[in-house]
Amino acid sequence: MKSMCLLAGLLWSGYAFAQSATENCPDLPPGTDLGWEVVEGPDFVFCKAIRASDGTQAFAVMLGSESPFRPTRGLREEDAEIDGHDVRWYRGEVATRQNVLVRETLVELGRRNTAHIVVRADSEDLLAENRRLAEGMRFRGVGGD
Repeated sequence: MKSMCLLAGLLWSGYAFAQSATENCPDLPPGTDLGWEVVEGPDFVFCKAIRASDGTQAFAVMLGSESPFRPTRGLREEDAEIDGHDVRWYRGEVATRQNVLVRETLVELGRRNTAHIVVRADSEDLLAENRRLAEGMRFRGVGGD
C-alpha cells in the first residue's frame, strides 16, 4: 500500500510538472488540434506544437533570455505579425534533410525575453499552414522587466 501511494505521488508530481511546463508556453491558436510537448532547460523552455490528429509537429518555440538564432538579411522571406509583434520570417535549413522547407523568426518579448520560432514542412502548402498556425499564437505573462 505504501509503495502504491509513493507511485501515485510520483505520477501526480510528474503530471503537475508537465502541466506547469506547458503553462510557460504561449497560448495556441483556438480551434486547432494542437498541443504542446515541452522540454525545460536551465534558462529556456522549448515548446513543440504537435497535432493530436497525426502526431506531426506544426512549429516549435524556444523561450529564453537569449536565442542562438541570428537573422541574416540575405535569407529574408515573408513579413508577418505574431501577437501584435511585427516579424520577418527567414529561410533556414536542416543539414540532414535537403528537401525540408524551414522558416524561423525571433520575437522580442521584453528586455530579457525572446521567442525563437521555427516552422518546418515538406511542401509549400504545409509550410504556409504551419506558419499561419504559429502566427496565431498568443504570448502570456510577458513583462518588460
